Amino acid sequence: MPPRTDAKKKLQNRSSEAATSPDITDPRRHPATVQSFEGLAVVATPIGHSRDITLRALDILEQADVIACEDTRITAKLLAIHGISRPLLAYHQHNADRMRPALIKRLKGGETVALVSDAGTPLVSDPGYKLVRACIVEGIAVTPLPGASSVMCALVVSGLPTNHFFFAGFLPQKSAARKRALQELAAIPGSLVFLESAKRLAASLADMAAVLGDRDAAMTRELTKMFEEVRRGPLGELAAHYQSAGPPKGEVTIVVAPPDQAQAMEDDELDRLLGEALKDASVRDAADTVAVISGLSRRKVYTRALALKKAASE
Repeated sequence: MPPRTDAKKKLQNRSSEAATSPDITDPRRHPATVQSFEGLAVVATPIGHSRDITLRALDILEQADVIACEDTRITAKLLAIHGISRPLLAYHQHNADRMRPALIKRLKGGETVALVSDAGTPLVSDPGYKLVRACIVEGIAVTPLPGASSVMCALVVSGLPTNHFFFAGFLPQKSAARKRALQELAAIPGSLVFLESAKRLAASLADMAAVLGDRDAAMTRELTKMFEEVRRGPLGELAAHYQSAGPPKGEVTIVVAPPDQAQAMEDDELDRLLGEALKDASVRDAADTVAVISGLSRRKVYTRALALKKAASE
């Protein structure tokens, strides 16, 4: 691996070029963007397209004493594309407790450590939170280098409200636990963003439809890559599509629309009425009774009664 002094020389040369060049439209040649750095840098990397990385991130990666990454093979490929060769150190959920003290020691010794994940922004469903906390406790500078994020990419391309949103990460793998988690999220007055395994996509969408109602949603996969796909529609329609088509390939991010407030109030009242009716009656009889009381369609009431009865028995 080339010594850090080589990286410093590159930065000095870049600053010198910027100072004498009349072309200030190139931000990488502007002196203000080329900075020496010490401490922990939390560096966002591409989620697919290798050019989706900031010029400042490349500067920091080029001068780091070590780059802490989930998978050294994946990070090595990205660095090779951009002509960077620095020492790499594996830091992931399986070795974090053992490696964290070593990284803190290096940081306290004045070294620069760049933290990256396999793709996107570290700490967003990726390792790093405890390392950042340890740095804060030790008084070590932590600097974020913003960039690609599947969460933000999915949100802005979904066509759903973006003024309020909640990132829920991965839902539980088992249906009963997943439904309980969704019930806790149902009343949040904003769009919901989930990560999901492709093989569980159809089941998760079906559970979302059952618990959240048939809200509008967007399934996004392989964002910024060659086979990027965004499929929009009601949750029930999306669930039916993937139950028929089978699991798609690639990384999946789901965005679900916020609850309609009037509808949310109506659904809460429906659940209350059904809960009372189901104590003493069958699903069919409870649905008939509540449909008359509420004025809602018997089909809707019966479907909801079935879902409540099933959830109660799991």
